[in-house]
Amino acid sequence: MGKVIGIDLGGSTTKIVGFDGKIMISPFLVRANDPIASVYGAFGKFLSINSFKIEDIEQIMVTGVGSSFVDSRLFGIPTAKVDEFMAIGLGGLFLSNLKKAIIVSMGTGTALVKAENNAAVHLGGTGIGGGTLLGLSNRMLNVRHFDELIETASEGNLSNVDLTIGDISKEVLETLPSETTASNFGKLSDLVTKADLALGIINLVFQTIGMVAVFNTRIDNTKDVVLTGNLTNVPQAKNIFDQLSALYNVNFQIPEHAEYATAVGAAICFNTEGISMREVL
Repeated sequence: MGKVIGIDLGGSTTKIVGFDGKIMISPFLVRANDPIASVYGAFGKFLSINSFKIEDIEQIMVTGVGSSFVDSRLFGIPTAKVDEFMAIGLGGLFLSNLKKAIIVSMGTGTALVKAENNAAVHLGGTGIGGGTLLGLSNRMLNVRHFDELIETASEGNLSNVDLTIGDISKEVLETLPSETTASNFGKLSDLVTKADLALGIINLVFQTIGMVAVFNTRIDNTKDVVLTGNLTNVPQAKNIFDQLSALYNVNFQIPEHAEYATAVGAAICFNTEGISMREVL
């Protein structure tokens, strides 16, 4: 059998991953505003990196918002479209090695998918995501790029930005430790710095996403939450989600290659029974 390629066509990035049986090959991304240009560029780069020929590829599976622009076979190879929420769900389960979990896809906004075995259901989401991070940092800090925001936030101090339970109560609350956030940006100190504000923005976005996930775990009676998407690469994310894990007894995890989960899910849908996909002629 030939290799199967999964491609996630987003608004500004295209992610591609290959599978040889169950072995994952060379996940990477390219940035382009034109989805058709980016999908051809990503595929060509994939072939070059791995010294593959077109005839080595058995199937291409595409998903994501940009997949609507794909209306013919790519390079003459059989090509099929996969529902994005199905790809998110199956990709998250595959990378985390779980059979059931809530998969959180953190991109420009955030989508939540309940995944179990070979099924996935879109639970909803929030407009809070990477777009929020960049929008707020641009307006408040004149910072327009993720790398600059992350670097700026590295020296930040949340105690100059966020109001905590300890700030408003002298009593020790069993379910709410004193360091728990009571109000994001509720304590803007006169000593606040650009670094503090940058960290406050990051904390606001990830705490909001985390709490939406926590509420869904209560509804669905599960404890496993798999975080995927580009925002998993923000280094401050792990500490924020670790704190939420301890506070609400929820298992947040960021698997290896989490940013490629949707492309992974698209690829593995090809050999998964019962998955609906639409062939592109």
